[in-house]
Amino acid sequence: MALTLSQTLAELEKLGHRPNKNLGQNYLIDGNIVAKSLELADVSVGDHIVEVGPGLGTLSRSLLENGARVWAVEYDARMAGYLRDEIGPTWSESFQLLEADAVKHPRAGLPDEEARQGFKVVANLPYAISTPWQASILRYPLPTHMVLMLQRETADRFSAKPGTKQFGAISIWLQSAYDILPGHRVSPTCFYPPPEVDSYLLNLRLKPTPFVYGDLSKELIRQCFQQRRKQIGSLVRKVAHEQASAWVDTLQEYGASHKSRPEDVPLGAWQRLATMVDSPTAA
Repeated sequence: MALTLSQTLAELEKLGHRPNKNLGQNYLIDGNIVAKSLELADVSVGDHIVEVGPGLGTLSRSLLENGARVWAVEYDARMAGYLRDEIGPTWSESFQLLEADAVKHPRAGLPDEEARQGFKVVANLPYAISTPWQASILRYPLPTHMVLMLQRETADRFSAKPGTKQFGAISIWLQSAYDILPGHRVSPTCFYPPPEVDSYLLNLRLKPTPFVYGDLSKELIRQCFQQRRKQIGSLVRKVAHEQASAWVDTLQEYGASHKSRPEDVPLGAWQRLATMVDSPTAA
């Protein structure tokens, strides 16, 4: 059951805790949005769920009540202590809590052998870590489904298409592995304290043949978008990477050229670059 505004205020008062803006602590107080998150993720009994930044455990409780097993990672020591006291005793066999940096532990301690059996991510991501966490989770084994509460602007970047100003490195990495399904807009009034921006539930489903980029190609792509107004040919020549330079000659196959800007290079061409420079594998 989702905590209401009055319940959230009471729990924070009991803890003597004030929401930390730097940690993105905006607590969800709308039960309809919690229910929508579970609906979009198609949460079922026995599902393995990773949660990031559980805070007061509003989403955690609902996941557990629906029969899921939850691995959660919480950075704030006070919130972690609260979760151990309030949720741990009741759900000791189904709730695993890791007190750590979610970017360094994107799967919240879920063991590899269990992750390979299939897992989902359902999370109200702290907005400050949304992009680095997303980049960190995009390694095998991948979640089969992710429903992420994001700042609307971040969700737009994640789902941006080539040829738009919002299209960037994270758009490429994410969309090469996931299909973007219909999500849900979320008003600031659904949180305490209300953020200054709209939020969005981004709904992602793993592609039948996901493509994951290696470290070398990720760094090349990141460098290209750091100077996104320059032509791709001149950017790649600065890298002085033989395979990357050869890749420029293949761009015509994708309707682009050495004069294209990074944002105008299609997804398939970036996958071709990765294949040439670090030979990633597909699941």
